Amino acid sequence: MKARAATPVGTATRGTTNPNRLRRMDRWIATTHGAELRRSDAPVAVDLGYGAAPWTAVELLHRLRATAPCTRVVGVEIDPARVTAAKPYEREGLEFRHGGFEIPLPEPERPSLIRAANVLRQYEEAEVAEVWARLCARLAPAGAGSRGGLLVEGTCDEIGRRHVWVALGPEGPRTVTFATRLGSLDRPSDLAERLPKALIHRNVPGEPVHAFLRDFDRAWAAAAPYASYGARQRWIRAVRDLTADWPVTDGAARWRQGEVTVRWEALAPRA
Repeated sequence: MKARAATPVGTATRGTTNPNRLRRMDRWIATTHGAELRRSDAPVAVDLGYGAAPWTAVELLHRLRATAPCTRVVGVEIDPARVTAAKPYEREGLEFRHGGFEIPLPEPERPSLIRAANVLRQYEEAEVAEVWARLCARLAPAGAGSRGGLLVEGTCDEIGRRHVWVALGPEGPRTVTFATRLGSLDRPSDLAERLPKALIHRNVPGEPVHAFLRDFDRAWAAAAPYASYGARQRWIRAVRDLTADWPVTDGAARWRQGEVTVRWEALAPRA
């Protein structure tokens, strides 16, 4: 097969990366998308914009293969020097390529997963929809018994304590997930600083994401008596209260991990 001939699309990121930074996102992907990966005979996952060191791609391979042993990971970087530096880490099932939002995979190969963590922070909000559309168009299409590939795009802090990401399929955005190490949290709205580019400038009165975080803080305050049983029990109680007014899509098994996932339509920016 001939590789896609395309000029890399995008801009190099700062390249900041740390081992284990994306563990929360990876665990969520393995749990929620693992069945889709296993349906494919040769699933491909793309770590887009892995940064100055290849740790996140190496870890993604390890975590996905625990649930889908045939998964292959391709690390994609727009900075050719970073690709050269990552080459010594290649192994069976892991390779690194120069590229950007065009996703340099040979035709007709389509990725079952694209993970783009901390990539769009430097872009303008108005650019996000175009980037999402371009990446979603490269995903494996939906078919009989399959929802197709998954794009996970979001932001986390430097050591992976706090994440917020959007999950998108070939049809567009599906959900927003908030994930945190509960011991680091004073209130749920602390996660606002990690909102992805599509939402971070919308955390203002009148916007759905602002209303959600306001209600989450109120539920957290109301659940204060549960703090004597630990932050996990307080989080679970607060999220359970949120479900009365917000379309939470997951259950207690994920809440126990310090997560909550909400349908995209409920938090999408107002036109």
